[in-house]
Order: sequence, then C-alpha cells, then structure tokens
Amino acid sequence: MPRGLTLSGVLLGLVTTLPLQAADAPASVAWQRALLNQYCIACHNDQLPTSGLTLQTVALDRVGQHPDEVGVWENVVTKLRAREMPPVGMPRPDALDYDRLASWLETSLDTAAATAPNPGRPVVHRLNRAEYTNAIRDLLALQIDGREYLPADDSGYGFDNIGDVLSLSPSLLERYMIAAAKISQLAVGDPDLRPTLQTYSMRPTLIQEGRVSETQPFGTRGGTSVSHYFPLDGEYRVKIRLARTHANQIIGLAKPHAIEVRFDRARIAEFTIGGDGIINPWAAVMYASEYEQTADDDLELTLQIKAGTHAIAVAFPEQRGLPEGLLEPNLSTASYEFAGDRDMPMALGSIEINGPYNASRPAGTPSRKRLFTCDPVGAEAGDRACASEILSTLARRAFRRPVNDDDLASLMTFYASGREEGGFERGIQRAVRAILVDPEFLFRIEAEPTAVAAGTAYPVSDVELASRLSFFLWSSIPDDELLALAERGELSDPQQLRRQVQRMLADPKASALVENFAGQWLYLRNLPGVKPDPDAFPEFDDNLREAFQRETELFFGNQLREDRHVIELLTADYTFLNERLARHYGIPGVYGNHFRRVSLVDSPRGGLLGQGSILTATSYPNRTAPTLRGKWILDNLLGSPPPAPPANVPDLEDSDAISPKSVRERLEAHRVNPVCASCHARMDPFGLALEPFNAIGGTRTHDGDALIDAAASLPDGSAFVGPAGVRDYLLSQQERFVAAVTKKLLTYALGRGLEEYDPPAVRGIVRVAAADDYSWSSLVTGIVESVPFQMRSSQ
Repeated sequence: MPRGLTLSGVLLGLVTTLPLQAADAPASVAWQRALLNQYCIACHNDQLPTSGLTLQTVALDRVGQHPDEVGVWENVVTKLRAREMPPVGMPRPDALDYDRLASWLETSLDTAAATAPNPGRPVVHRLNRAEYTNAIRDLLALQIDGREYLPADDSGYGFDNIGDVLSLSPSLLERYMIAAAKISQLAVGDPDLRPTLQTYSMRPTLIQEGRVSETQPFGTRGGTSVSHYFPLDGEYRVKIRLARTHANQIIGLAKPHAIEVRFDRARIAEFTIGGDGIINPWAAVMYASEYEQTADDDLELTLQIKAGTHAIAVAFPEQRGLPEGLLEPNLSTASYEFAGDRDMPMALGSIEINGPYNASRPAGTPSRKRLFTCDPVGAEAGDRACASEILSTLARRAFRRPVNDDDLASLMTFYASGREEGGFERGIQRAVRAILVDPEFLFRIEAEPTAVAAGTAYPVSDVELASRLSFFLWSSIPDDELLALAERGELSDPQQLRRQVQRMLADPKASALVENFAGQWLYLRNLPGVKPDPDAFPEFDDNLREAFQRETELFFGNQLREDRHVIELLTADYTFLNERLARHYGIPGVYGNHFRRVSLVDSPRGGLLGQGSILTATSYPNRTAPTLRGKWILDNLLGSPPPAPPANVPDLEDSDAISPKSVRERLEAHRVNPVCASCHARMDPFGLALEPFNAIGGTRTHDGDALIDAAASLPDGSAFVGPAGVRDYLLSQQERFVAAVTKKLLTYALGRGLEEYDPPAVRGIVRVAAADDYSWSSLVTGIVESVPFQMRSSQ
C-alpha cells in the first residue's frame, strides 16, 4: 500500500474512533457556555484570571483550532477528568456534566488535530548507554558492559532516552573514541591486546545475574553469575573476594563455609573457608585468625579459556534462604561497624577476571563470524574486494540505511591505512573503529525531504521508521529482516508493520522494554541505591533487595510475553517469588533461590501495588512516605502529577513541635500549611491507604504504638480503605489508568516529552486498544501506528 494511504488511514482512524458524543455534538455551544458560566467563570474571568486563565470570552465554537489555546483546553480536560476543579467547597457539576463537558472538549480537540496533525519535531538523538551496548551486541555479536565504557545518562520526563538531554560533551566524545578503539580490538581478536582486570562487584550496585540468579544451582545462595567476554584464547586468572564489613573484615569467618565455582555451569573448583581453617582440596591454603582481612587471598584460579562469552558463577551450596549483605551504617551515629555483620553468613564480595596471558588469536568467535563474511586471498585486489564486502555489510547495519559509494570510500581509506600497517585484519579493525565513532552510528539522524513545505507534517521514511521501531522495542538497531523491508519500502504497509511489531515483541530482545521502560517507570533502577535503616529493618538484606527487583521484572515481562491486558497490572492474582521473598511476604511453600509463578490467595499482594520493589523505592530509609507513594500513583498510574513543592516548606518531622507518633498525624499537621494542603490532599490519601505496608513492603497493623488507620478520601469525596481500596479506585478510573500507562510508553517510544498537541494521539491509542481489552500488543501497535510515531514536522 502506498505510504500516503497508510498515513491517511492513521488520520482517518483518529476521526472514526472519536467518542459517540462527536456525532451528537450540537451546532450550538449554549450548554457548554452555561456550564462554564455556572462553575468556572467566578475564578477564571477577564478581571480575575486565576492561574493566568480566563474562560469568559474564549470562542467555544473553535476549540482546538487555534494552536495557542490547545494547551489551555487540554489542561481543562485533565482537571475535569481528575475532578480537580472547581475547588472543593465551591459549587461543582454532577458526574454526568463533568464527563459530558470533558468528552465534548476531547472530541473538538481530536477533530481539530486530525484536520491539522502536529507530530512534533524530535531532536537529533544520541544513543544512550543502554542503546549503545545493545547496538554493539547486535552489530558485532559482542557482549560488553556499557558501564565500563560510558557514564550514566541524564534523564528527562522519567527516562534516560530523551533526546533533549542526551548531549555530547568533549569528555563524552573522548569516551566514545576510547570505547571504539577497545571494542574494535575485541571484535577482531587483536593478539596485541594487553591483559586487563575486570571486577564484578556485588556492591554497591546489582550486577549481572545477581545473588538470586536463575543460573545458579538449586539450593545455593550468596554468590553471583557473571557473563564475561574473553577476547583471546589464553590464560585467565579468576580471583574471588568475599564480602567485608565497613571495617574491612570478612564476614562469616566464625564458621566453615563451602564455596563452589562453576564455569559455563560445570563445577570446576570448591573451597572451604572459615572456622578453624581453610580446607581446600584444589590448593593448600591455611588461614590464621589474625589475618582475617586477607583470608580470601588464595581464593584464585588460573584457567585456560577459549575466546568468547562464558559464564563464571560463585555460590555457597546448600544454604538457601539465609540473610545476606552488610547492614548499612546509621548516619545518626558515629559507628560504621555492626556486630551483626560479623555474625551474618559469608557472602561473595566480587569476582575479578584478569587476562589474557600467553594469548593467541582465536580461531573463531561469534564476533569474528559476524565480521569476516569472506576470507582474504593475500593479493591486494582480492583483499580489497573482501574488505569492501565486509565493510559495506557492517556499515549498512551500523548506519541503519543503504550504504552509498561515499560511505564505502571513506571506510576503505581507513582499511587501507590499517592494512599497510598490520595486514588485512588490522585494516578491518581500523575501519570498524571508524564506524563506531561515525555520527550516523552514534546518533539517530532523520533527514528532511527538500520538497516539504516549512512547518508542515510529513511521513518519515521507511528506514527511519525501522529505526524508530527497533529502538522503541529493542533499544537497539534494526535487524536484517526489518531493514530489508524498509529498504524495499514495504515496512509502512499496515499489515506488514503489524506483523513486524508482533515478531519483535516475541523476540528475546524485547526484554529491553522490561529493563529500560519498566525499570524506570516502576522505579526498579532506584533499588540498588535504597538503604533501609538497619535499626528499623534488621531483616532487610541484599538478597531481599534483588528479589524485589526480580519479582517485578518477571511480572512485567510475563505481562508482555503473554500479551495480557494492561489492567492486570492492578488485578493480577499471582506474582513471582523465591524462598527469600516468599518468607518476607508470609507466603508458605516456596523453597530455593529460583523464582516461580505463585498464585495469591487472600493476599493483599495482587498487582503492582503489593510488590515490595515499588513500596520500598517510594519510602524513606526509616519509615514509610505516604506522600511519595501518593505522588508515584498520581504521576505513573493516573497521569496527573502534582506540581513541584514550593520553596521553604518544612520537612515532615519539623512541621509540628508536638511531633505526633504516627505518619498520619504528622501529615495532618503538615497540611495545616494551606500552601501544602492543596497538593497533599490529592497525594496523601493514596499513600495513607497503603500504610498497611511498611517501608520495605512488609505487612503491619501498627505504626509505632498507633493502630494503622488505612481509610482515606480524596477532595472530590471518593473514599477507600487499604490497598484493596486504592486498587478499586484505580479500576473505577480505568480509562485514566490506561491513558497514564500510554503516556509513559509513548514518551519512551518517541524519546521526547509529550507536548500540548499530543493528547489526541494518546486518546486515539487508548480508544483503539479498548476494542482488544487494552492488551499490551494493542497499545504498542497503536503507538507505532500513531501520528507522532510515523510523522515529523518540518523546520
């Protein structure tokens, strides 16, 4: 189908899927003006334009037709849907009038948007660290740890793939150049590589597979599994470091502990350390208590390893479910040493991999197989033809478009200089290095057609659509199938596009949506930095921290993989648990570190609201934070984020000299300040209803000595009790909830914040998805078929 017909279908869909009220809208706007005069004009008039807004003389018969007024009307719609205006205490419409006016405004705005679409104009988009890492994986079949090469990216609108904040400083450019040099060596298998030391630390951030890895044998604990790329055939030294206290003393030495080491799942070594000494059948190592700080010095292996990616796992067998990790220092005291640390079971601190030594060029690795699609013949002309084939294939994938003669000529210049210096493979290595610092690899650049009039909307090309789609679903470059379709101009065909969305969602690379979208939307990336007060929560350990994150990742991944309905994020009667997390939740019958799906019966844990990851990430170290929890719900689940707090607002503990005991009492004292009350009245009720969950997601009935009162009410009179009440309220606002999820997913997909002209697209996506009960695939497909995803505004 021609591209124009495709976009006509998109625009037609925006009109034909409008609410039924569109057909019934009267030619007159008398009833709309009467509603505004009755409930709004008292505050928003020409003489008293509260918040800079007057509704007294606006032209209701031209809603949405004047670009400067679109944002005003969209804000009015948001306030009406949330029942935030008129203020509490003022005369208010009934529910029917609220919905009637909001629907009429939405219909008018959507009709105007379909007539003159505004898809926005995204800026040039630098690949963020996750996208760069995945692009290297898919381009060169090389797994790298992006954190080793690049710093963390800035975030905007809740995500770190927002083009506006992905700047390129001189120091970052230098990091990209260094990374390109190292990665090109790894990919080719340069025998001149020098030995390097790579440390995989268990703290302070979670790494690789983590303590609760599914790759570890059943019943083990305390270790981790790391996936490491060994660039050459050669000798590598693996050093095991044990967890230490804040005073640098190894924990758990009072009793003997067995440690096993596995290479690609096969056990290769076993140690016993602690107690009266180390009994090591693989190497004689003696331990003396006065040197406990260095008791793990001899936990080292020298291995001959073939090049490629291999897994090294370290664990403590047959000791599942024990608490692990160090207690965090209490900053209110001068002590950073805890007796409890010394009594905790031994745990892994880090794995160090050093090498290669006595290395040789590998015969074949995934990277070499991906790169060297032909073999040099030794003659200059034949080698040049082979190099041209290799580099044109690689550049097409890296640049995400067909390669022209100028592209290839530039790369062949780098090849020629490298070949003259060190032969054919050195020439390929140098050209690979040039590709990895080329702006067309590091940036997503969309060309503007010359024939497009200024300030108008036009469709992006098929190859640009392929990049938008792959970076949305995979956080990576298009694969050969997607790129080939785009080059033939077939990707924009609606049926073909839908088939590709389904294929890509089923691909394991779609786990990027879990890691990068859900990881930020659901605050999972915040968990490594969460440090609950050990005095208040002595049961919290690193195993629990990782289990929280893994539960939510598995839950969200299952939602996508099985194409569940988005509403099930709230209503699911199952979750994913291992023994450590099940014990924390008080759920019996779950054993071992491995996670499995568990049905929830008579449990408050159903859906996201009962998961420890979110409850912990929205709490303070020593207590719950109803305001943070309420703010998270307003922003992420209802799409109505509160404004930033005003300056000089006192902290919660300082807001009342009496210092009441319960969090509810302290919040009530805080809301005495009228400046605080307007926003807190919207946020706090949700958080107060979640008070039966403590600051690490455990259940409780008391806050200190006070019995928890989980009843709450919103300014519009809606009342609910406890987590189940919050869930029921969100379900009563089902369309708002789905719209909020859609806004977050669309922001992530576009790599930009949503603007005042984007709500019609959101409403169109939600309306179409409703026909499929809001399945995840219908939301994703709706986004991919939307105007802002398929189009762009000219300069």
